[in-house]
Amino acid sequence: MASRVYVHYHHADACSKARWNARETFRFMYDRPWQHVLDFYSNAVEGKLPVLDLFQPKKYLVHDEGITDGMPLETELETCTRRDGRSGRWERVNFKIILSYNGTSFDGWQKQPDLHTVQGVVEKSLGGFVDEKKAQLLKKKCKPLEGRVLVAGRTDKGVSALNQVCSFYTWRKDIEPIEVEDAINKDSSGKLRVVSISKVSRSFHPNFSAKWRRYLYIFPLDGTEPLSEGGKNHENFIFDENREKQRNGVILSEDDELEIEETNKGLQVVEKPSDFSVSKVDQLLQKLQGKVLSYKMFARDTKAARNEGPPTECFMYHARAAEIRLSCSDYVEGRRVMCVELVANRFLRKMVRVLVATSIREAAAGADNDALLKLLEASCRRATAPPAPSEGLCLFDVGYTDFDPQISLIS
Repeated sequence: MASRVYVHYHHADACSKARWNARETFRFMYDRPWQHVLDFYSNAVEGKLPVLDLFQPKKYLVHDEGITDGMPLETELETCTRRDGRSGRWERVNFKIILSYNGTSFDGWQKQPDLHTVQGVVEKSLGGFVDEKKAQLLKKKCKPLEGRVLVAGRTDKGVSALNQVCSFYTWRKDIEPIEVEDAINKDSSGKLRVVSISKVSRSFHPNFSAKWRRYLYIFPLDGTEPLSEGGKNHENFIFDENREKQRNGVILSEDDELEIEETNKGLQVVEKPSDFSVSKVDQLLQKLQGKVLSYKMFARDTKAARNEGPPTECFMYHARAAEIRLSCSDYVEGRRVMCVELVANRFLRKMVRVLVATSIREAAAGADNDALLKLLEASCRRATAPPAPSEGLCLFDVGYTDFDPQISLIS
């Protein structure tokens, strides 16, 4: 069988000389005052800061209106018990749990040995609510007494969530939602909080029942340093010294050399932009709305061409960017930040972070508004930018009814 041939994507547009390479994009992303973004997420998780107040006009969520996702709660509970007398899985009680947590306090969602994860904390808290049969089975297998939760979407290390949805079921009928909520909040040490909990239909699945997910990415605009000074390396940028080479005092790498031009006067470093326009990022992202596209070039840790498993196609309901201000004691008017809102039926691994970084890179270079669409046709992921820092990313909420554009935060 012939091996697949991958051709590197060459940027041949008019702004190719002004486009940052991977090294410069990485430095621009990380050379930011991220601490006030982390403080913002921390306050939001603790319920001290109403996030929706940042957006004008005033926005609302479906959860805030007391509407359950899917059927009314009374109808859901009626379906929890079959009328034909069947027992077993038909008699179980299913709880829908909405969580809020600070990503910097955990090593991601998925439970892993010797790591402090959100799933690990939640399942340990639910150990006291498992039925007797399951408790005996866990004891027989010498496993800890823990519950099992399903989740709408696993988040990576450093990624926060304000309305993450998970579910837990048990055959015990004597458990009330408030008991589960108190158990989780007690064991979370203030880094994780239960937003709401309710009994739902046994058929509810937080992942498979979801119709869309919404992510927010907050990127600091204030308090930045210049992108580069004559091409000199920044002290916070990590690279392999063995792969460096130097010309006329300018540090270059084999993979990501600075764009240079040979002239009669010698070596000349091409000046590149040191900032970008938020409105340009918004224009780039809007081209993705309302389309089913394959985002494999914007994914990471995922095979570029899949023959098995879920497809790489996603439908983007909403993709916008806007400048907002975060409340801060150091700034009377608040810190200037760019907020990116992405709503899609599904997201690939690190897709949001790569999309944000690539959009910023293309906006700074002055690329055409369809630049992101053109990058989807590439066959090498080096055509896109390295992922933006995880500290700025947040899973805002998950929807189980058709997406309503009226609940978009950025319009």
